[in-house]
Amino acid sequence: MTRKIITLIVCALGCVVAFAGEDMMLWYNQPAKKCMNEALPVGNGRMGGMIFGDPAAERIVLNEDSLWTGDENPSGDYKSMGAYQVLGDLRIEMPSHKDVAGYRRDLNIAEALAHTHYQTGGVTYKREYFCSHPDDVLVVNLTADKPGGYSGTIMMEDGHKAPTVATKNLLNITGTLSNGMKYASRLMVLNDGGSIMAANGKIEFKDCNGLTLLLAARTDYVMHYSKRWHGEDPQPGVAKTITAASTRPYEALKTAHIKEFQSFFNRVVLDFGATSSDRLALPTDKRKVVYANNGGDPDLEELMFQYGRYLLISCSRPGALPANLQGLWNDNNNPPWHSDYHANINIQMNYWLAEPANLAECHEPLLNLIRSQLEPWRKATQEAKEFKTESGKSRGWAVRTSHGIHGDMGWKWDVTANAWYCQHLWWHYAFGGDKEYLKNFAYPMIKETCEFWEDRLKTLPDGQLVVPNAWSPEHGPTEDGVSYSQQIVYDLFSNYITASDVLGIDAKYRAKITAMRDKLVGPKIGKWGQLQEWMTDRDDPNDHHRHTSHLFAVFPGSQISIAKTPEFAAAAKKSLEARGETGDVREWSFAWRTALYARLHDGEAAHRMFQQLLSDRNTCLNLFGLHPPMQMDGNFGITAGICEMLIQSHENEINLLPALSKVWSTGSVKGLRARGGFEVDQEWKDGRLVSVTVRSTAGTACKVKYGEKIVDLKFVPGKTVNLDVNLQVR
Repeated sequence: MTRKIITLIVCALGCVVAFAGEDMMLWYNQPAKKCMNEALPVGNGRMGGMIFGDPAAERIVLNEDSLWTGDENPSGDYKSMGAYQVLGDLRIEMPSHKDVAGYRRDLNIAEALAHTHYQTGGVTYKREYFCSHPDDVLVVNLTADKPGGYSGTIMMEDGHKAPTVATKNLLNITGTLSNGMKYASRLMVLNDGGSIMAANGKIEFKDCNGLTLLLAARTDYVMHYSKRWHGEDPQPGVAKTITAASTRPYEALKTAHIKEFQSFFNRVVLDFGATSSDRLALPTDKRKVVYANNGGDPDLEELMFQYGRYLLISCSRPGALPANLQGLWNDNNNPPWHSDYHANINIQMNYWLAEPANLAECHEPLLNLIRSQLEPWRKATQEAKEFKTESGKSRGWAVRTSHGIHGDMGWKWDVTANAWYCQHLWWHYAFGGDKEYLKNFAYPMIKETCEFWEDRLKTLPDGQLVVPNAWSPEHGPTEDGVSYSQQIVYDLFSNYITASDVLGIDAKYRAKITAMRDKLVGPKIGKWGQLQEWMTDRDDPNDHHRHTSHLFAVFPGSQISIAKTPEFAAAAKKSLEARGETGDVREWSFAWRTALYARLHDGEAAHRMFQQLLSDRNTCLNLFGLHPPMQMDGNFGITAGICEMLIQSHENEINLLPALSKVWSTGSVKGLRARGGFEVDQEWKDGRLVSVTVRSTAGTACKVKYGEKIVDLKFVPGKTVNLDVNLQVR
């Protein structure tokens, strides 16, 4: 299922450079000009860089994921909410490298290595960049095919104007934000030949054969409310990290980095077919334009799928903070939407791929952040007039549409965001099957959220229950019984009922929640056959809004499905088609619609949404999502959408190729996960399944479905079953 493509680039000066794995490369024949739209991202989950690749004036924008302003603000004043900050810039100035030939910059997402290549003065130069998780450093390695070619200056510029102190081969920065957060960064320069000298806050290098730069950064942030979010001074840890990394040869750092990264990345292998050599010869910016107009580039589609996985691995690791609106990468201390966590779909979309795309560990930062914020969220909820009850205060917690990492929240209560967050707590169990996690971590939060809704739901004269004063983000009025909120609470209650049953606890409360769930006002079909967005039948068929909030029950929920509720599924599709694909519909909208059409088993429409996402209107030159100026939820969401096209497991069965597009008539996928603790490999030809392999980690039974065929399988942990096209054991 894997293939390597070697492309020979004949340079203007006659050199030949081979690039392996071109199908997993983003590459360009000019340096980046705009950071968030063109530069290439590297990251180790906690620290990251955006690489411009300018031969004469290299710039790497640096980030550390906990560098946030703000503090607890129960009032929810958006202006006082924290914002994600840029750490600063690393710059390498080499004026003699202005006139170059044979230029190329690239990012190999299969190895998490970025490169810049060029020739000048009869010398071929190469830069290699990566951000290592095992050694916790960002590394830049500069080499050349002839000695003595490197002379210039290295600088670090702090994003908050703190001074840079240069000593020998080190650059050091320490600073403190307005909220008291301490941060530190350190750069060590190791030269091969020539000389280096610290002067005027910079490091000057002369006649070097090559250079290796090691950079570490930290803040004093800890994810503990009881510690008021502050821990140890970061400077000693940064110094220790740099010293340790400097004792290891460059190749050892690189080898350890690739091995560790690929322990995540290589879990899933996808093959939609081979792209023609003339397409592969195009740089990514030109190639995506041809694809948007003509399609026919399966390798680019595979690349986009795996890019979402690359980005999540690079910006969301255990012990770090979750991916924000810009992932980990930011070049602005006043970023769009504070570069915060938006709870009305954006952060959830960031994590739709984590479980099915075999990156469960990358889900943990979101789950841990939710738990860490509960105490200030509870306080804000109890103080909010919106949540007052007859007893005087509400149980549980709620969250506003936007929030940070210090208990701070901003714009507008999203009253059912708490329940949507609980879906992620549940999914981590549903895919993995860890009962200890469910019992001790997820279940208490899910139950507490049910208690919040037990207190808050409103009873109508006919005995039905509605969410009061809700909103259908970001669309329409605030009123009772909005479909979006009804569906999310239904999902919460359903997941709680299953969790309680799995753990064999709280039977009495489970029965109460079951009765409440069954009284919730459910989906309604309106006068033009649509799924109603509100209890009142007033949907406009000419409304082409970017949000499809009332289709939560299709995806990521499971209340509506082709098999169990075909009438509602047809109505949902009617609504989805009416929303259209132009105007207000942007970036993440197409990622969500890919998943929605997949759940509705329409592979052709799902693929059309995918192709729309890859257009110039919806993705940047570096393939980041283009919801002006950019945001990254579409990158993560499209990977999840493709997973849903290839495998679904939300209906207590593993459904194989439920929305396979004709465009992908022959192909294979290895390593996707299904609920119940399963990994699944599939191979198909001419649009028909050829073989499937199911591996169990939890040892539970399952149903496997393909078309009209269903087979029951029993497992012990670690068992593998191979099936043919008829789902017969091979």
